[in-house]
Amino acid sequence: MRWLVTGGGGMLAQDLETVARQAGHDVEVLARHELDITDPQACELAVQGADVVVNCAAWTAVDDAETREAEAFAVNAVGPANLARAASRAGARLVHVSTDYVFAGDAGSPYPEDGPVAPRSAYGRTKAAGEWAVRAEAPDHLVVRTAWLYGAGGPCFPKTMARLAADRDELSVVDDQAGQPTWTVDLSDLIVRLVEAGAPSGTYHGTSSGSTTWFGFTRAVLDAVGSSTVLLPTTSEKFVRPAPRPAYSVLGHDALDAIGVTPIGDWAERWEAAAPAVLGVSSR
Repeated sequence: MRWLVTGGGGMLAQDLETVARQAGHDVEVLARHELDITDPQACELAVQGADVVVNCAAWTAVDDAETREAEAFAVNAVGPANLARAASRAGARLVHVSTDYVFAGDAGSPYPEDGPVAPRSAYGRTKAAGEWAVRAEAPDHLVVRTAWLYGAGGPCFPKTMARLAADRDELSVVDDQAGQPTWTVDLSDLIVRLVEAGAPSGTYHGTSSGSTTWFGFTRAVLDAVGSSTVLLPTTSEKFVRPAPRPAYSVLGHDALDAIGVTPIGDWAERWEAAAPAVLGVSSR
């Protein structure tokens, strides 16, 4: 199959290109300067000849979106609408990557794929609008929500924590936000498996299994680099940000189980496999 991947240069697009090619697919990756997804005519031209279009392009500056929502909306909602319309006309399947931020983040059990969306931030609102547009414009679609992404190809939480730990004797990290650290390689593999399985159109959750907090994830990061930095738990109230962060970002995987596609493994096991590539450390 011929794949077109948007958002080239980003952490996910880099790994998806590698994983899809290893699976035997013909992959073209376009960066923002090569394809502006807010331009409908550019999208129409770009998707010609593609069997699968994967939208990894997104406005991900969560805090900036609070004051620049119109710009975020253009990338996260108008862009996906353009791609969905173009893919549908070209007879291509559209895979759209979305986020846990479409939920309120106040649940006590994993969010189901068909749970009601209730975004609390501008970023979440624009991503929820993008999901709606994809469903409306492309009958043959896969919406894949993910969260807490990290990878070797760009800035991410583990790299930041490892760098801070190298310079400080003590770190305070929030311990009241729960989620599922997810490796971009694993998400890429899941996307390929969904497409190859001919998964029914719908919404799926592309996160690791299990859950932890940012404090727990940082503990795993420091263990991976052998750091002796003292790690202290703190609360979200001590780290106020312009955009509210979900307190609970754990996503369920029932839709994957229902079609016989294996979800990504436990976050801790996957982090152990990922750490050497992400942090440049030796595996233990």
